[in-house]
Amino acid sequence: MTDHLVLFMPSGKRGNFATGTPILEAARQLGVYVESVCGGRGICGRCQVETQFGHFAKHGITSEQSSISELGAKEIRYAEKRDLKEDRRLSCSALILGDLVVDIPQDTVINAQVVRKDADQRVIERNSAVRMCYIEVEEPDMHSPSGDMDRLIDGLEKDWQISNPRIDSHLVSEVQSVLRAGKWSVTVAVHQETEQSQAEIIAIYPELKNEAYGIACDIGSTTIALHLTSLLSGSNIASAGTSNPQIRFGEDLMSRVSYVMMNPDGREAMTKAVRKSINELIDQVCEDSGIDRHDILDSVFVGNPVMHHLFLGIDPTELGGAPFALAVSGAVHLKAKEIDIELNEGARTYILPCIAGHVGADAAAATLCEGPHRQDEMMLLIDVGTNAEIVLGNSSHAVAASSPTGPAFEGAETSCGQRAAPGAIERIRIDPETLEPRYRIIGVEQWSNEDGFEENAKEIGITGICGSGIIEVIAEMYLAGIISEDGVLNGKLAEKSDRIFEDGRTFSYLVKEGEPRIIVTQNDVRAIQLAKAALYAGVKLLMDKQKVTSVDKIGLAGAFGSFIDPKYAMILGLVPDCIVENVKAVGNAAGTGARMALLNRDYRREIEKTVRDIEKIETALEPSFQEHFVNAMAFPNKVDPFPKLEKTVILPPREMNSVQRKQSDQTQQSRRRGGRNRRPR
Repeated sequence: MTDHLVLFMPSGKRGNFATGTPILEAARQLGVYVESVCGGRGICGRCQVETQFGHFAKHGITSEQSSISELGAKEIRYAEKRDLKEDRRLSCSALILGDLVVDIPQDTVINAQVVRKDADQRVIERNSAVRMCYIEVEEPDMHSPSGDMDRLIDGLEKDWQISNPRIDSHLVSEVQSVLRAGKWSVTVAVHQETEQSQAEIIAIYPELKNEAYGIACDIGSTTIALHLTSLLSGSNIASAGTSNPQIRFGEDLMSRVSYVMMNPDGREAMTKAVRKSINELIDQVCEDSGIDRHDILDSVFVGNPVMHHLFLGIDPTELGGAPFALAVSGAVHLKAKEIDIELNEGARTYILPCIAGHVGADAAAATLCEGPHRQDEMMLLIDVGTNAEIVLGNSSHAVAASSPTGPAFEGAETSCGQRAAPGAIERIRIDPETLEPRYRIIGVEQWSNEDGFEENAKEIGITGICGSGIIEVIAEMYLAGIISEDGVLNGKLAEKSDRIFEDGRTFSYLVKEGEPRIIVTQNDVRAIQLAKAALYAGVKLLMDKQKVTSVDKIGLAGAFGSFIDPKYAMILGLVPDCIVENVKAVGNAAGTGARMALLNRDYRREIEKTVRDIEKIETALEPSFQEHFVNAMAFPNKVDPFPKLEKTVILPPREMNSVQRKQSDQTQQSRRRGGRNRRPR
């Protein structure tokens, strides 16, 4: 099969690709950022590119119109439903047929995701697995024939009570030169996982070395957040974040598993991509803080099971179907260099245990951070993503499950959805009388009805609705009566407001006119209903297992959970009824849990025990899941009461469900019959 040269601009990246290769796949292979929220199904339209034709002498390539396929069915359908500019193509559909120059439009690049990476600044008690031990070693003489290493080990035992440590092989050849450079005074970095385990000498420095560092990293399916922390003071030195480069292989977890199944080199490519990205983040935090990466002696990583396996170089295929078997579920201890993480040559890596096949080390870290197992109150902890991870428990017992929410909360499967990026609507309010909206976008402080908004918004544009905005707009539409309890848009309101308009066989709500035109369709509402119903049904299963009808506290973890207004999450029926003040965003709890495990080895033992004690629930095997799911499709729920929420918010009157309606009809019929049979006095 003939290969064709493809050049991506403005990056200048190029490569040869076989006839029929989708442009999106070529971009992924070259590491060119092209957003594809829907996973290449031609629904989201985020993967638009422009093709350039002519002879490009500078690059030695001639690009012709015949070098790209005709408009495909996906593109035609998208153009009919939405808007596809004449000079644009959907890269997931357009195929390479010859040498081609592809331009990535700048309006798709500037809307790259905002990565929220700041560390929780809580004070963490320190008991690091790495200790810095300063010793003065006896100099050799003719009467003491023991070797330099032996005398160094003797000094460790004498001054630090560290007996019979192992020594990393790379240090054997360095000991003499370091001792002499330090004039027989050295600082020895000792790694010891527990008081009972054998100590290991992992680094030696001349003279006094009074600082050492570690990294804590949360590998999310969408973003990676990394924190550089002092092992001695516990302070966070620098943080950095980036989009997970595996996105180019698949938007969600299952699409990445599918990529591995269909491509022999898929696992290796994704493993290399994520490790390379982590090394680049290490470069960034070291540069920002002026720290030598070789002074980083310990590292902790967390991630969901698929990310966990791919980072370790494990084929995640078994996680793609029942029984969702993990290759390794317990904590993992490695040398950082064994997984190509470039730190000090002796640096160690600790990876927290996974809870279950789809409840990973990130959920374990969030559990460690928030500590439901340390309190008497019943706490619900949710990390909302394409696959929500849920932990419910207290000091007596804890249960955990995952629930397949899908990518709707992250902007996929909704007509104007997008990731959290400058220009995305993140807050919205709808006047219940006029049905007029006002909103805030990421990057602008003012609301849309305030002075200065228009001027500031022009610089970045208003581009779509991100996850927190989607939650609020659907909830506000429900409160305003635009949608019913069952999620049906009320077409009768079209007579009251132009915001409600006929859209095919259903109706839609207009948020913003212009380019782009931002609307909420009936299909958008359905997508959110399906996602929130899956999450709530998973929560209800855990509540059933715990034999409770309410929870005392709710923690919303992760980037998405951090920016959800708890009140709106409850109005939507995303979480069960709870005192609103007790529903809190807990930020990047997984990253904080990773820092806790980095700074205190006792926390490692704590979470290892806790994970063993957590009862794992497989939602797919629970017969009541479907019933809970159906009830959770309603706002906030068809059968569950929300009395605590109603103390804060006036909810629309509840509609009768079919059972209640039948019972009411039977009661009325009985009354009528009783009236006819009653004798007059």
